[in-house]
Amino acid sequence: MRPARKRELVDGVCGDWSVSIRRACRVLEFDTLTYHYKSRRREQAGVEARIREICQTRVRYGYRRVHVLLRREGWEINMKKTHRIYRGLGLQLPKGEAAGRSVAPPPARTKPGRWTSSTTSWRQGGRSGFSWSAPLEVIHPYYWC
Repeated sequence: MRPARKRELVDGVCGDWSVSIRRACRVLEFDTLTYHYKSRRREQAGVEARIREICQTRVRYGYRRVHVLLRREGWEINMKKTHRIYRGLGLQLPKGEAAGRSVAPPPARTKPGRWTSSTTSWRQGGRSGFSWSAPLEVIHPYYWC
């Protein structure tokens, strides 16, 4: 149950039974500090609206570019909060679709490499005698056929 709902219940118990807030909180197993808590978070509706506007005009902008534009406009907001709001609005682009990032195909090889075989091993010092070895197969780019 959310704290706001529990606060309403505490107020109801206090009014109906004319008991103190402490006693009502104890009966409902609700901490008195949570009852008296006042949020200090500023309203972010303006920032959300501006982020939505930016993303409608510049569709492929990610949260980093949006953050830079917000800072240039004078909004006092840090990167984490920009990212949290951006994700919360459902604006997160799928991975690799941000503008400025292009996936280039790997360069074509002119000649095939040669397979070489080797064994790598590792041994821990001391008397435990713990060691392992594994075969290692590598295409070596400097040995041409």
